[in-house]
Parts: sequence; C-alpha cells; structure tokens
Amino acid sequence: MSSLNPHTAVLTPQTAAHLLRRASFGATSAEVAEFVGLTAGQAVERLVNNANYALPPPIDLNDARSTVGQPIRTIPYDGDRNSELGYFVSYWWLGVMLGQNQPIGLLDKLTLFWQNHFVTTREGVDDYRFIWRYLHLLRTHALGNFRTFLIEVTKDPAMLKYLNGNENEAGSPNENFGRELQELFTVGILDPAGQYNYTEDDVKAAARVLTGWKFSNYWVSGSTTIGTTFDPAKHDTTDKVFSASYNHAVIRGRSGPTAGDDELNDLVAMLLTHPQTARFICRKLYRWFVNPNVTPEVETAVIEPLAQFFASPGNDWAIRPVLEKLLTSDVFFSPQNRGAMIKSPVELVVGTLRQLQLPPPDMVTRPASYRKYMDIFYWRLRDLGQPLLDQPTVFGYEPYYQTGFSKIWINTTTIALRGALIDYLVQGYFEVEPGYRLKPDWVARIEAIQPNFSDVPPLIPTNPPTGTRAVTCEEVVAALLDGVFATDLFASQTDFLIDKIMMQEIPRLSWEFEWNAYRRDPADSYRRNTVLWRLENLMKFALRMAEYHVV
Repeated sequence: MSSLNPHTAVLTPQTAAHLLRRASFGATSAEVAEFVGLTAGQAVERLVNNANYALPPPIDLNDARSTVGQPIRTIPYDGDRNSELGYFVSYWWLGVMLGQNQPIGLLDKLTLFWQNHFVTTREGVDDYRFIWRYLHLLRTHALGNFRTFLIEVTKDPAMLKYLNGNENEAGSPNENFGRELQELFTVGILDPAGQYNYTEDDVKAAARVLTGWKFSNYWVSGSTTIGTTFDPAKHDTTDKVFSASYNHAVIRGRSGPTAGDDELNDLVAMLLTHPQTARFICRKLYRWFVNPNVTPEVETAVIEPLAQFFASPGNDWAIRPVLEKLLTSDVFFSPQNRGAMIKSPVELVVGTLRQLQLPPPDMVTRPASYRKYMDIFYWRLRDLGQPLLDQPTVFGYEPYYQTGFSKIWINTTTIALRGALIDYLVQGYFEVEPGYRLKPDWVARIEAIQPNFSDVPPLIPTNPPTGTRAVTCEEVVAALLDGVFATDLFASQTDFLIDKIMMQEIPRLSWEFEWNAYRRDPADSYRRNTVLWRLENLMKFALRMAEYHVV
C-alpha cells in the first residue's frame, strides 16, 4: 500500500544507498556508510543542509585568452565567444553535480528537476550571461517558496527570451508564455479525469497580464550587465477576465511603473488557487524522485495529500517541507520503488564518475584540464540523449513527460554508447592532461582490503601455516561491487561474475595464487597486469549489467 507515512526504520546500507541515488547523483560506499544508522528524517535533513550556495561562479576556461580564470559574468559581452562561454556555464554546472570538494546533497539533483520544469535552453536563449543568471536563480530558489520562485522565473531574462515574453505587448500580445505558464509550469493541460484545466481564453488573458516585460543588454557588445525591465507603455491596462476554470477571476488592469509586478502577483495568486496546481507539481516530483508510474492508488494515497500539504496555509507553498515529506515516506523506501527507473544519462555519467572516484581537475587552478574533462562528458551526455541545459523542446526531456517512459533513455544506439563509456572509464581511456588518465586504480582497491599485504604465505606451505592468506574472489567482488547496484544480485549472478567473467572458467583458487604472486613482487608489471586484467574484466561486465542502469 502506497503511503506518505514516515519511514520509521533506521537506514540500512541498502536504503541509505537508495536515498542517495535518488536524492543526489549516487554515492561512494564511504558516503553511504555515513548515512547508515540515521533515521530517514535525519538523513534528508543532512542532504538539505549540505546545500552550498557560495560556490565559485563559472569562469573562462580558455587558457589562450587573457580572461582565463575570470568570472564569466564580469567579461564584457563578446558575441564571437557567446557559444564557447555558454558551454563553460554548462561545464560549471556539471562540475557542481559531480560535487568536487562538497558534502553530498540534494540541491543540484533538485535544480536539475526545476531546470527540466522551468525549461529554457542555452541554444534557445543564446546569451551566456542570461543562462548563468537563470541557472543561479534555479539553484537559489530550488528549496524555497514556489510562489516566489514562479514570480521570479516569470521575470527572468532567459525565460522572457526563450518564450518570447519580450515580444508580448499591448495590442500585439504574444501568447507563448501565457500558455506555457499554465500548461507546463502550474496547472497542467488535463486533470487525472481527462478534463481541461484552462481554456484558450485563459491563455489570452494571461498573455495580456504579462505584457510590457523586457530584458536589457541582450547581445550588446561590451556590455557588462543584464536585467529585466517593465515598460508601462507596452502594458495592457484593461481588466483580464478568466474562465470558470479559475472561478471567473478578474485581474484588474493597472497602469504605471508597478503595474507589471502588481498584475503578475495577482496572476500567480490565481494560478495557485487552481486545485490542480499543487497536484501537478507534486506528481512531477513523485515521478522524478520515486517512480515514473502514477497509479490511481498513488494519486489518491500520495499525490493528493502531498498536494494538500504543499498548498496548505501552514506550509504556504514552501518546497523544502514537501521534499522532506516525500523523501522520508514509506512509499519512497518501498522495495517496489528500488530500481524502478532507468538511469538518465546525467545519473549514469555523474554517478559513475562519483562511484569510480574520478573527480574533475580543480576549475580555478587547472582551467584547461577542467575544460578538457568537461568536453569529454558534456558531449557524451548529448550523445546519450540528455544535452545539459539544452532540452529538445519546452516540454523538457522526453522520458520525464511521457508517463512511465524512463525506458526511452535506452535504445539500440544509446545502449552501445553506455557500454563504450563504461569500458573507457574502467580501462582509463580518457586523458585530461599529458600523462594523466581518468582511471581507477583497481589493484590499489584490492590492496586496501588485503590484510598484511606484505605478509605473503611461502610458496612451500609450512606447518603450522605462516603468512596472511590472500583475499578471495568472493571478497574481491563484494568489495568492488559494494553499493553499486540498485537491486540485489542473485547468488547465480555473483557466481557468473566470478567464474565466467573474472576467472574465465579456471578454478577460483587460481586468483589467490596470482594475487599472492603479485604480493611477493608488486614491481613486476606482468604479475600486476595479470590481476589487473581480471579486475577490469569484472568491472566492465558488472557496470554493463541491467542492474547498474536502473536507479
């Protein structure tokens, strides 16, 4: 039975890993261990409180420029570099998701949700300063108040550009934003019964409310500031009458410099009184964090009470308490919701880099290396179907608005690309600096679990035995795959990994002979490569398994 009742059991390694996969982009086994034994409430509070709002801003990463290392927002606008600097904003955000030098938190997983809700794109906006300001706005308000968030994003220069809000003027309204504000940002097109939540006349009325908003310094060469302005002369000052969907609400027309804010505030208040707004947002949060399939039972037992709480006078549209209630609920921790979604490309790429502990070089001290690192993974995200800050449409990424369609992330092309990426990371294919490849030290990881590494049993056994035994195949697999999978493997799968993949059908005891041979002479490259080959085979196969590609 789906329920918003609090999950009362303390977190186990399995439930802690589930929370960190869903609320962040995955975690190392050490990070999971920090959450084991906490209550769900304590764990989620820690993830929320770990939000870092004081990060260094995006910088110029082109070391051939005199402005390398300078914050992008301070560089006078240069149209010739618009595309390049726009990519650097995306690279910055990808680095933030990777969590370099930060405690694990949920802010940027949630920011990705809001960026896919309030969609604007780097390509569509086409001014890197607008995109940075928009992304900063999303991170600032992601855990704040939805009413305030909605007002601010409606006036954001990037949103005005992307949805043609700057073209919306009295006598010549552009209805694009008035439509998306209702269809995608608040009430949604249809309720669960299939009834329309607004009318075409409501779109026209909302557009008239939003007339007069402009942005400044778009593509103005040499400019160093951008912003939003309101032009009273371009504003429709007549009353705006809405349909029965909004109880025939009337937004009184105003004139003067505050008319834009006054009418916008009234419009947002009206949208928030619609009974479907809170449900629409909560349904999207559920599909993002819990399960893409919203059944009638979930609608009744989870979405409706969560929406009532979201819009209640006591909560007043605060986002953080809604997330805390959802992420600490029985339904979130239900076994049927573990592994219920296919990892998005961002979850796969960022999660794997975190799992393998392959962070980017420091952005400030090694900007060229940071850029090369991000070049690699940004373009692979595009190839895998999730270009960062560049959704294909205003609806966002297709798997998030097609009900139950997270499987869209997988097709005959992307499954091959996912596998190739795994192989490259496991074997250290990517070079980001001369002599520095992104490669996990698999042998060192096994050395770390080998007691008394140098105390090797002699080749000829003694009586009584001397030396410390080698770690077994079973111990190696358990260590390397700790917390890797969203669901538990069957014993037969583990046996297959050991016998068919790692040992290539020779006796398991052979591993201990090979490992002890390496222990006796770690400087011998042949002996080291023998055990390394087995470890790489194991990890390449394991990270291609279906159990790794679900979350």
